[in-house]
Amino acid sequence: MSLVDELKSAVTPRAALLVVGVFALQLLFIASYVGALHDPKPKDVPFGVVAPPQVSAQLIGQLEKLPGEPLDPRTVTDEAEARKQILNREIDGALLVNPARTTDTLLVASGGGTVLASAMESLFTRLEGAQQRTVRTVDVAPASPQDFDGLSAFYLVVGWCVGGYICAAVLAISSGARPANPERAIIRLGVLALYAILGGLGGAVIVGPILGALPGSVAALWGLGALVVFAVGAATLALQSLFGIVGIGLAILLIVVAGNPSAGGAFPLPMLPPFWKAIGPALPPGAGTWVARSIAYFRGNDVTVSLLVLSAWAVVGSAITLVMSSLKRRPGTEPTPEGLGAAGGAAA
Repeated sequence: MSLVDELKSAVTPRAALLVVGVFALQLLFIASYVGALHDPKPKDVPFGVVAPPQVSAQLIGQLEKLPGEPLDPRTVTDEAEARKQILNREIDGALLVNPARTTDTLLVASGGGTVLASAMESLFTRLEGAQQRTVRTVDVAPASPQDFDGLSAFYLVVGWCVGGYICAAVLAISSGARPANPERAIIRLGVLALYAILGGLGGAVIVGPILGALPGSVAALWGLGALVVFAVGAATLALQSLFGIVGIGLAILLIVVAGNPSAGGAFPLPMLPPFWKAIGPALPPGAGTWVARSIAYFRGNDVTVSLLVLSAWAVVGSAITLVMSSLKRRPGTEPTPEGLGAAGGAAA
């Protein structure tokens, strides 16, 4: 057999296409992660200003003209309202100005991301210093001492996402990449749901009672975990039902390549470039990370939109899986155990 024949035998056209796809996925992975995370800067951070009217208007005008537009300032009536808006995740920080004194107070919430809180503290330390004033920082929603850089919620959600698409991939490719009939699709979705319930519980217990990494309700984190795992798994099953084994790569593209760097984990959303900042909340890692941090540090506030996003992934993924499984399949699309046995006998 010639070298060309050996090459054709070793690398089939289908395998060559898959290798090209993996190569593209590798480059997209590098571009996405480095593009999103290589130069984080605050941009249009929702920010409150508490000060007398004449001072507030002047200060907001100054903050709006800062180079790079790091802040999106707005007037807040008083300290109590500022704290309320921070806990409701409407703003990420606030400056309390007392013209009768030389020290102002900066309110931050490191539970939403320690990097962003530190960036705001550095910014106002510099700005106040230029005015011969000082700033005192108060953390309204502090991250747990066991939650280094506020990353535990992100890694928890990443683990749930990984479990979701790997479980779905195993269920689908164990006897073919596409479900052969509605009954089999329903069984796979049912197994995925059971796996999601157990996976959600396991993750919540590990980060809570076992490691003490995240405060907040274990039951609420359990529910979130079950939804994240099922949403990602259902989306993966749907992609596999549409595109076969290539659907696994598409699931990785959506969840890992696009979803993880845009999730606001390493750097909160206001510090990401516009593209990643825009897509992050619409993908499971971003929606899940937002809800996990809200449960842990913000009394469960502002989670409705993110939960709807996760629910949409779960519902649409399940619907596509069921619809595609009901379509007529060509004979041999998915091998049966008998067919596999016969093929094995022939090969022997």
